[in-house]
Amino acid sequence: MSLAKCHKTVLLLGGSRDQLFLIKTANNMGLHTVVVDANPASPGFAIADDYAVVSTMDLEALKAFVDDYQEQQRKIDAVCVMGSDISQYVAQLAEYIRVPHIPIEAAMITTNKLKMKQCFERHGVAIPWFCLLENTEHLADIAAKRGLPLIIKPLDRSGARGVFLLTQDSDLSALYHKAKSESFAGDVMVEEYLAGPQISTETIMYRGQAYTPGYVDRNYEMLTRFAPNIIENGGWQPSLIQGEKRAKVEALIEQAALALGLTDGVIKGDIVYTDVGPKIIEVATRLSGGDFSESLVPLGLGINYVEAALKIALGEPPELEKLTPVIDQAVANRYFFPKPGKVTSISGIEAIQAEDFVKKLEIWYQVGDVVPETTSHASRFGVFIVTADDRQQLEQRIKWVYDTLKVTTV
Repeated sequence: MSLAKCHKTVLLLGGSRDQLFLIKTANNMGLHTVVVDANPASPGFAIADDYAVVSTMDLEALKAFVDDYQEQQRKIDAVCVMGSDISQYVAQLAEYIRVPHIPIEAAMITTNKLKMKQCFERHGVAIPWFCLLENTEHLADIAAKRGLPLIIKPLDRSGARGVFLLTQDSDLSALYHKAKSESFAGDVMVEEYLAGPQISTETIMYRGQAYTPGYVDRNYEMLTRFAPNIIENGGWQPSLIQGEKRAKVEALIEQAALALGLTDGVIKGDIVYTDVGPKIIEVATRLSGGDFSESLVPLGLGINYVEAALKIALGEPPELEKLTPVIDQAVANRYFFPKPGKVTSISGIEAIQAEDFVKKLEIWYQVGDVVPETTSHASRFGVFIVTADDRQQLEQRIKWVYDTLKVTTV
């Protein structure tokens, strides 16, 4: 075991498929990895040095675990998460064991969509108009005064759960109550619908300066199919929004981070480039899952910025030179959405896997499983990643994969 492996220990909250790349990166850096998850069958347990079955959202249980682990095993030097909206627990746990972390207030704000918008409004960060809803009558009144379309969403959920696009055909009362039922606190907000291309960003903040290697176009080609749900279908690298426009996007995300008091750490942004410039829909103070950190940026640019995030969490200076692209390859991830029903057959997997340009293919259902209606990102059927020389070839390869995988449901 290396000296580094013996010295530094990182506690990683979550061991699902969205966290595997973080665990692998920490292992490759020579860190001693400790993974906790409420699921006893978490795949991350198999590749961690140590693991325990603990809920990542039970702060008292997490504190009890680290007390016992540090007494019986070894000191924990960092706490980190990827792909799970629990940065408030990361920050509070890190403070408890006295290791570096983002401000707890920043973590609390970014896990509450209303507080987030209020913070940005106070600091002049460009955002859509928004309002906390009191009831269905309040929503109807706003729709009458402001017009449609509008967006409603729970304050405290992720993965597109309870997020709806309101149009002239919408049953406002029904959708309001659906959104409310998805909220842990029972709170719903409404905001302006922003027209324009969407960009996902992932930024490393270090000493108040932003470095944004993660920068891809978001794909919303299936809005009509899944309406009123707003379901993203992957992303593209490189983005079509470049040059001066990209500089404005990067400046906006830095402004947002500093408004939160976040000078060192990670901030993930969802941004729309409108007719009057970029505006922030939401941010998260954590590493993103969903193949962004794991595949789109490493395959497209040759950058693994998860290393930088881990170094900052350890209180070490990140290797900023490693955030500069070393390649420029077209890459995209897309999801499968077969018709709801019981799966009777799946074919084409071997043909897809045989192609070198297919970098990942995962199917999360088997014959006999029941595919639900797609109401959030959690109900996707599977994912694939393809690379190409340019965007046109990428589109052709995406279509080929969709045409090749055959899923029948009844």
